[in-house]
Amino acid sequence: MYAKVIVDISNNELDRIFDYSVGELSLEPGCRVTVPFGIRQIEGYVIDLNDTTDCPIDKIKPITARLDDYPVITSEMLSLMRFMCDRYHLRVIDALRLFIPAQMRGGKVKELSKKFVSVNPDIDDPRSLIKPSAVMQLAALEFVLERGEVSLSEVNANCSAASVRNLIMRDILRIKDVEVMRTPYNNLTVNDNNVRLTSDQQAVVDTVLSATNKTFLLHGVTGSGKTEVYMHCIAKVLASGKTAIMLVPEISLTPQVLSSFRARFGSRVALLHSGLSVGERFDEWRRLITGEAVVAVGARSAVFAPLKNVGIIIIDEEHDGSYTSESNPRYVTSEVAEFRKRYNECNIILGSATPSIESYHKAMTGEYQLLELANRINKRPLPEISIINMCNEVYNGNNGAFSVKLEDELHKCIESNNQAIIFINRRGYSSYVMCRSCGYVAKCEQCDVSLVYHKEEDTLKCHYCGNRYKALSVCPNCGSEHIKRGYVGTEQIAEKLKEMFPNETILRMDNDTTQNKNAHLQILGDFASKKAKILVGTQMIAKGHDFPDVTLVGIIDADMSLHFADYRSVERTYQLITQVAGRAGRDKKAGTVVLQTYSPNHYVYKFAVSGDYKHFYEKECNLREVTKFPPFTRIVRILVSGESEIAVRDALQAIFEKVKAIAQNDKRFVFLNYMWAPVKLIKNMRRAQILMRILPDFDGYSEIYKIADEYKTNKINIFVETNPNSLS
Repeated sequence: MYAKVIVDISNNELDRIFDYSVGELSLEPGCRVTVPFGIRQIEGYVIDLNDTTDCPIDKIKPITARLDDYPVITSEMLSLMRFMCDRYHLRVIDALRLFIPAQMRGGKVKELSKKFVSVNPDIDDPRSLIKPSAVMQLAALEFVLERGEVSLSEVNANCSAASVRNLIMRDILRIKDVEVMRTPYNNLTVNDNNVRLTSDQQAVVDTVLSATNKTFLLHGVTGSGKTEVYMHCIAKVLASGKTAIMLVPEISLTPQVLSSFRARFGSRVALLHSGLSVGERFDEWRRLITGEAVVAVGARSAVFAPLKNVGIIIIDEEHDGSYTSESNPRYVTSEVAEFRKRYNECNIILGSATPSIESYHKAMTGEYQLLELANRINKRPLPEISIINMCNEVYNGNNGAFSVKLEDELHKCIESNNQAIIFINRRGYSSYVMCRSCGYVAKCEQCDVSLVYHKEEDTLKCHYCGNRYKALSVCPNCGSEHIKRGYVGTEQIAEKLKEMFPNETILRMDNDTTQNKNAHLQILGDFASKKAKILVGTQMIAKGHDFPDVTLVGIIDADMSLHFADYRSVERTYQLITQVAGRAGRDKKAGTVVLQTYSPNHYVYKFAVSGDYKHFYEKECNLREVTKFPPFTRIVRILVSGESEIAVRDALQAIFEKVKAIAQNDKRFVFLNYMWAPVKLIKNMRRAQILMRILPDFDGYSEIYKIADEYKTNKINIFVETNPNSLS
């Protein structure tokens, strides 16, 4: 018997199958093994077994060992591997690595065991073996007798460690190793609010459960009860003996969702996301692959949960850009989910209050089935949105970050003992630092971007590579002390709010305040328990959160995402406004939203204020059809990067000429050009790109991949992306 093995080395030249003899080992496809490779022993994965081989018998070496008691890659994941390698042009090993916890490779994480103590069951009267004068030993014995079985660390913490050792040596107490699962967020409060569904919710559930192998787009306004729909669908799926996957876009949302799901489904729920400790992720993954857990909850990577017999896949906030992986290995979560849907013949629910234009277009053309929840629970009204023209504020002498209207509403909110959320999608204190005398702007030495000032640390940071620099007090170019700081960020907004409300606690939630494990949970928990009345944050506070006392949402600089050189900029602005506005007035109290803009007449605000997604979609769809942007074409980008500007340019031009030859004979190309990337330098890597827009029926992507591969070297990185989230 011969095993087809993929060795665990990410290298183009080694991206192929190697044959090994099985010998006396018991193996299955999906097993992790060690194999001789050159002079080394390395890990690999068995992807197939055959009775024959095309290799010379004398060249075939035997597999050294099997590493696990069970296949770590399921048969479904092996099929998914082949799909992803073909669809995204991935190396096989890069796809396989997605399916197991990273630290499992190389044995960097193991099962956790703890020592437990119990009384020897063969002794009828253990007290008789201890002298009455040995008070400490008797106390230790009684402690264990009361509890039956208790961890050694707990016994030692409450009793004399020397006495415990004595009892163990005399075999009065016995010690054994017991495996312990590391459970994330085990201190979460779980309350099951299992409510009766509204007629609209029940209609959605009935439609989903009566279908097979379908994709549904659930368009439900904020506060319409989409999560309850998800849980009812999952409950029915579990009752039929199947499993479920529930995805959310932000790590900050997972504790809240996990709390609801644990309350409903108990220990059958496992959590998967990058914010877990190494041990927690390993144990949660093991619970899923062994069948102990049957519901996977998590961010993007949870789509690879090793569940069998999947009955439903739910992608909440389906429009969110985080569902697209833009670093190697690149993939689109919804496309992976579609493969798993077909493999398991299950349903997918894509849920959002603001669906992506592409998804809604698929619903309009019949590829997806549209389901709608047009009203909030109990017919609660959507919050009233006031648009504030900040140009008028400046004209009237107000140069601050807050309009008069927002300040007034904040004071009313705090005085009424309610809560407010202030949204600004820019972290740090100031977005750039500039010399007023000579125009010098502080930029990162390794990236072609301006540095952001962070006041708490008094440093300048690059938000691309993470480099830090000393804050400027004088211009390094001309020596001037006239230093200007740019647009405000979350840190400065929080500082100004503290000045306005010195007796109030102001919470801030952004990438800077959530670096530590459980930081999301701490901040959201404090806000939920009303330890603070104001929460300032970036887009991580914009979606999914449910705080009954939030009656005010302030949106600072709503235009920030509007003027990006990106065809999705208007769509993303609409989505952010609608999502963050939806945090207000979700319970019995009415909600108010103050939206500050310098472009109040832009059509996006008219649709956002009225909550009219359908007419917004029609407007955007018409524009994209005329200009030939997705969903009417696909944008393909070939990104070339390297340290040498000349080498990058030469590779780019060579690739462009070959792609141009294809495009000249294919009318499905509607645009083709090459250029330096908008951010030309990141981490000392020069970046250039070829952009093309191609009609959806184009089927020659393999030729484009082949051309790109020709110019890959150790010094030149080349990636081909379809409809990338960012063109920067």
